[in-house]
Amino acid sequence: MGTIVVGFVSRPEGRAAVTRAIAEAKLRGSRLVVLNSHRGGREFDAGKAREVERSLEEVRAELEAAGVEHDIRQLVRGQEVAEDVVAVAEETGADLVVIGLRHRTPVGKLLLGSNAQRILLDAPCDVLAVKVGH
Repeated sequence: MGTIVVGFVSRPEGRAAVTRAIAEAKLRGSRLVVLNSHRGGREFDAGKAREVERSLEEVRAELEAAGVEHDIRQLVRGQEVAEDVVAVAEETGADLVVIGLRHRTPVGKLLLGSNAQRILLDAPCDVLAVKVGH
């Protein structure tokens, strides 16, 4: 059984990534590792932590309803999101990483997004980038 790692954020692009990852897991007969990563610090206070927990509970319910074997990880350890996604992909021997993309400002479009770009370049496996609404 293979493994798919999906980066989850509580925004439309994160939900799109999870939806697509569930479809891929069913298609491939793979286990799904849902990863939510935060650097921590002032922006990640108790209120934000509760909000993320609620979102992850919704994801857990969706995964259970879909019948997909899964593991949900929430990491708050001061690293960049891309570092955590790549590390978990390496650790689990992932066959695929799924990430969600969002529209960027004109300058952001030139850079694609630092986390997305780093995951695409550094992941030890194929990466599927999903747009909202597709």
